Amino acid sequence: MAEESDVKPCNFHEMELDDRILKAIAKLGWLEPTPIQEKAIPILLEGKDVLLRARTGSGKTGAFAVPVIQRILNSKQTSMKQETKALVLAPSKELCQQIHTNFTELTTKCSREVHCVDLSPQMDISAQRPLLVERPDIVVSTPLRVLAHLKARNINLKDSLEMLVIDEADLIFSFGYEEELKEVLSYLPRVFQACLASATLSEDVLNLKQLVLRNPVILKLKEPELAPVSQLAHYHLAAEEDEKAAILYALLKLHLVRGKSIIFVNTVDRCYKLKLFLEQFGIPTCVLNCELPAAIRCLSVNQFNQGVYDIIIASDEKALEEPHAVKHLGKKGKRKKDKEFGVARGIDFHHVSNIVNFDFPPDVNSYIHRAGRTARGKNQGTALSFVSIRERPLMQEVEDHLKGSCSEEEQVLRAYQFKLEEVEGFRYRARDAWRAVTRIAVREARLKEIKQEILNSQKLKSYFADNPRDLQTLRHDKALHTVKIQPHLANVPDYIVPPALKSLAGISRIRKRRFDRISGAGGTSKVKARYELFYLAAIVSSFLKEGLRDSVTITQDDQKNLTDETIRSDEIIGTKVTRDDKKKKTDGNGKEIKIIPIRTA
Repeated sequence: MAEESDVKPCNFHEMELDDRILKAIAKLGWLEPTPIQEKAIPILLEGKDVLLRARTGSGKTGAFAVPVIQRILNSKQTSMKQETKALVLAPSKELCQQIHTNFTELTTKCSREVHCVDLSPQMDISAQRPLLVERPDIVVSTPLRVLAHLKARNINLKDSLEMLVIDEADLIFSFGYEEELKEVLSYLPRVFQACLASATLSEDVLNLKQLVLRNPVILKLKEPELAPVSQLAHYHLAAEEDEKAAILYALLKLHLVRGKSIIFVNTVDRCYKLKLFLEQFGIPTCVLNCELPAAIRCLSVNQFNQGVYDIIIASDEKALEEPHAVKHLGKKGKRKKDKEFGVARGIDFHHVSNIVNFDFPPDVNSYIHRAGRTARGKNQGTALSFVSIRERPLMQEVEDHLKGSCSEEEQVLRAYQFKLEEVEGFRYRARDAWRAVTRIAVREARLKEIKQEILNSQKLKSYFADNPRDLQTLRHDKALHTVKIQPHLANVPDYIVPPALKSLAGISRIRKRRFDRISGAGGTSKVKARYELFYLAAIVSSFLKEGLRDSVTITQDDQKNLTDETIRSDEIIGTKVTRDDKKKKTDGNGKEIKIIPIRTA
């Protein structure tokens, strides 16, 4: 085993890379290699086995993807036939999709020469056989899927494979892939170059190293597991179970938590409970957990990355293994989870500003991997954890670990200054909304999601075409009652906002000013004139209909009776006007206003 420490610093153009790779790197905006890329790429190009250990967001994928593509381009110059040269394994479907995307981006200038396929999508093996007929250069997959193809003889790697890469290697065994991986290795040649990439050097990684690597170079960067405190701020907030929802509601509505955020909980049911709770206040979120279909999970990640949602509520796989995570209700109540899933690890969430641990993570590693979703690259980030009395020992373990890995002597996990008594109005609202999300409501929400997935399923379209009665039965099934949405809860009234936070949160600007369309001073814009004309027309209409009443409320019928169709609008409906308003024929500047005639029966 060799320990590599001194590698001459160099840029991408000094690594003897193909011009097509350099152009793709420039297109991606990579100005210079990250420390792990700077050290790993030259060593991998030499053909040595490598064990990469670097924190999340350090560029590990690029560190092994670039040399894989370069080696394939080199072999193309002498090879006489098309063969699969590289196999990349990852523990989850989402991570496989992300790796495949990275390879696609790096081969944009040589896509004719280097072809990459992703076998992780959950579909029939025979449906993926055409992808492997042409023998793609790079295959990305989970161990389970590639093993199924190897057994079906859809792919043969015994004589062609040159490189094996295992990403997030510390999760391969914990996801239960030990037997599958050993079986996959039996289908590979005796000699090949291997690379393991991991955020930690756990016992599983060391076992995997003995199984796969031969005399490896170990690249363990001298850097903390997380971004430095100057880049990633850690906060904790004392909150009991009945206070967490109210605090989160107040933080979001007062804009104290800004930007894209991931909220972590420890159970799948908590995902839906929190989603239904926030929906009552007009806060859109999406859910990510191991029980969702792979297509829905990938869609949720893409929508979050594209800005469709700013908040994603996630449960990671470690929490689901805890005894308190899922209540066992016998065989009928047993839930099936997808073992090829992981939220806290691997998935690349773009531009995440905040991590909120609604439920404190069960161990130190879970905290590190959750917090690693933010402050990636050179971006700033914040990790805020709600901590109950029961969770304080776990928080102390995390704080001791962070202090040991950071050079700063000051406290790393700082207290978030928040006085719950100042937002009593929020707590009153949140208490009722949280109680409204019952177990039945959560179950109904999950059933609604499953029903929608069935209706949108491409695989079931042919079945429903042959059995239209089943489709009609499903569509006309009983309505699922989740939680009643009350529109007024989406607005935050001024009286419940602390005075010190009104300007910071911008609540006072949310409230709409009433516009006096008759006597408003100044301004003769077309919009204002249009309102004034319509206003007086509606007054004439209402008083003709209502007779001698002192005041009337403008109705929808009034706007229908106007002869001037160019100024019809529903915005005036519901306005209360008095007899004095009818007498006014001029605006605030003394300018005469034309009264629009109306149709009367």
